[in-house]
Amino acid sequence: MKVWRLIHGQSETIAGTVYGTIVVLSMLTAGAADYARDPWRLVAIVVSGTIVLWAAHVYAHGLGESSKAKRRLDAPEVAQIARREASILLAGVLPTAAVAVGALDLVSARFALWLALGAGVATLILQGVRYARLESLSPAGTALTVAVNLGFGLVFVGLKALLAH
Repeated sequence: MKVWRLIHGQSETIAGTVYGTIVVLSMLTAGAADYARDPWRLVAIVVSGTIVLWAAHVYAHGLGESSKAKRRLDAPEVAQIARREASILLAGVLPTAAVAVGALDLVSARFALWLALGAGVATLILQGVRYARLESLSPAGTALTVAVNLGFGLVFVGLKALLAH
């Protein structure tokens, strides 16, 4: 059941997946120019950056929920926030794996980077469709949601193409 929920997703994870994907795409774009010279450095940047931003997200949400409850949160409550925000971490898995495949010289570094960016853009599109389905949006609402998510992804693809070439 947990594997199905991970693949199919939950309404609570859409925001984290979109946020995490945008964060990962921004790190990939920023590090694209140096990727061919030191591919493992980009892997390390994406992994460590995603973990730090996830931890900051968990911390910030914990502060907010603690303030709202007017008491300190206990460990199970913090763990629940960490699990809920784990979609931020999961959003980085496919793009990071693609970059690592390039770092291992299984495919060219250039192809691996484009594959990673493509995985991120595809994730944003799928999350838009998922959100539209969960919210029972009209076809126009679905198209708008997907277009906005795709727009975010294409901004990073464009920046990568502009800055790294």
